Amino acid sequence: MTVHPSIQTYADAWTHSVEAISELVTPLAEGSWNLATPCYGWSVRDIVSHVIGLECEMLGDPRPIHSLPRDLYHVQTELQRYMEVQVDVRRHHTSPEMTAELEYTIIRRSRQLRNETRDPQTQVRGPLGNQEPLEEALRKRAFDVWVHEQDLRTALDAPANLDSPGAYVARDLLISGLPKSIAKGAGAPANSAVVFDVDGPVDFLRTVRIDAEGKGTVDNAPSLGPAVTLACDWETFYRLCCGRVRPGAVRDRLKVDGDQDLAEAILQNLPMTP
Repeated sequence: MTVHPSIQTYADAWTHSVEAISELVTPLAEGSWNLATPCYGWSVRDIVSHVIGLECEMLGDPRPIHSLPRDLYHVQTELQRYMEVQVDVRRHHTSPEMTAELEYTIIRRSRQLRNETRDPQTQVRGPLGNQEPLEEALRKRAFDVWVHEQDLRTALDAPANLDSPGAYVARDLLISGLPKSIAKGAGAPANSAVVFDVDGPVDFLRTVRIDAEGKGTVDNAPSLGPAVTLACDWETFYRLCCGRVRPGAVRDRLKVDGDQDLAEAILQNLPMTP
């Protein structure tokens, strides 16, 4: 048990999701590791490699010394190149090698989290090598692992855990990113409001308000005259926000009222993950 409840919340969510990943992939036949996932350019093996790699970095392990091939079509930015190293270095690992390393990494990280006594604001090395508060680093790991659990479930046709502890971490993190996506990304006008009405296993109603200076905030109070109201189910919302699906592919699962041009700009700018 960690000392601080906020850290325990994220540790519990991470544990639930990473153990679910282990249960999903341990029985897989070799060929299933090559199945494509909704995470562009990554297979089941690549997702698991990514999870292993970032958890190893959180443990303080050195990054692999590895040169990426030049023909990785999905790698376009420096951030993507950074993330790809831990993935590409494991691309030729066998199924037993992958499951063994995943199991060992989970054991190491679980032990680290059980013994965590530092203050939540202690500066630690984050997943990108940057310094950030311990609480924020653990929050991002809980979010990332839950999203990748869902990537694997989609690839393996094994839906579940849309309302697990990690889902609620993802909900809060994605909601906190809405003001930036709408105010800066979509260019919503000053003194306007945008309402998100999400139902399903994780449901919520949130209003993003743009003030006179163009700054966005979010709250749970309804708006009497929103510029746009977007209604959808939880799975569609998180997939849009995580860039797992394009708006055109889920039109039948979206209900849009209000300014259609602004709504389209919002939908195009919802993705918040690299």
